[in-house]
Amino acid sequence: MRILNIHGAGDVRLDPRNAPSAGANDVVVAIKACGICGSDLSYIRGGGINRQEGGVTPIGHEAAGEIVSVGAAVAGVSIGQRVIINPMMTPSNIGSGGPEGAFSEQVLVAEARLGDSLLPIPDDLPYEIAALAEPLAVALHSVNRTQAKPGDKVAVFGCGPIGLGMVLWLIDRGITDVVAIDLADERLARAKAMGARATINAGTENVRQRLTELHGTATALFLEQVGTDIFMDAAGGPNLVSDIINMAKTNARLVVTAAYSKPVEISLGMMLINEMTLTTALGYPTEMPEVVAALPRIRETAQSLISHRYAFNDVLEGFKMAGTPQSAKVMVEF
Repeated sequence: MRILNIHGAGDVRLDPRNAPSAGANDVVVAIKACGICGSDLSYIRGGGINRQEGGVTPIGHEAAGEIVSVGAAVAGVSIGQRVIINPMMTPSNIGSGGPEGAFSEQVLVAEARLGDSLLPIPDDLPYEIAALAEPLAVALHSVNRTQAKPGDKVAVFGCGPIGLGMVLWLIDRGITDVVAIDLADERLARAKAMGARATINAGTENVRQRLTELHGTATALFLEQVGTDIFMDAAGGPNLVSDIINMAKTNARLVVTAAYSKPVEISLGMMLINEMTLTTALGYPTEMPEVVAALPRIRETAQSLISHRYAFNDVLEGFKMAGTPQSAKVMVEF
């Protein structure tokens, strides 16, 4: 068998491995589909996560597959069962610094628990749709953190897979005034197809001016600001948080989901004026089961997140594509 490992900054390889063996409390899952995540790309750029000198970081955490081995003490699961792996509930941190990664033909899920680290999927749900549960759960947690409701005016910055997932859930929640902002016209077209009211190309348009046209104006003390109620950051631009704070009206909300590797300077004076709320959203503490339950209902829209498909043999080519603005979700199939 093989596994995708990070050996150093920019150095990722398909390495040989032995088939994993389940202990009494474990299961082994044959991976059928695994999505490439922006976190995977950042791990590669940074040389891994929790990687020891001379060691490797196995990656891949957006996975669905079939159980092929079950430990004697694991209850409620059986060989042949179709499951999604919830990596946040695995003690080995699958794909994020532990000894296992899901870009492999088989993955050991230690201390496996049905309904927790393993979530069953319907027999008629394609594996590639099931593998979208993880990024969609990230997006749903972000939307939950906004406390958005119908009637709110929302701006989503960044239309990669997480930003597109935010658009999906906002529309699903009945929020119709969603504006999507990105630098790539291909991604903006996907957001529009998902139901975004309008799109803004931040590379060619003045974002503040366009948001004023779309959402109107409101005040922050004595200043005229944009009328947007909620801002969502799935982009991570170096000046983005500061730009949002400087245009936000009184009581606007900003949820940051993008990963920032460097400190960001913001104006607390402007936040004092507009009394806005700035918060963050990480992962999906409780949302994964809700997403899995919703997948049959939203499968057609969810599938539109997938822009490219690669066989596991071509996974390194898939990573090259995932780093381009032409891609949305790149899915690796086994």
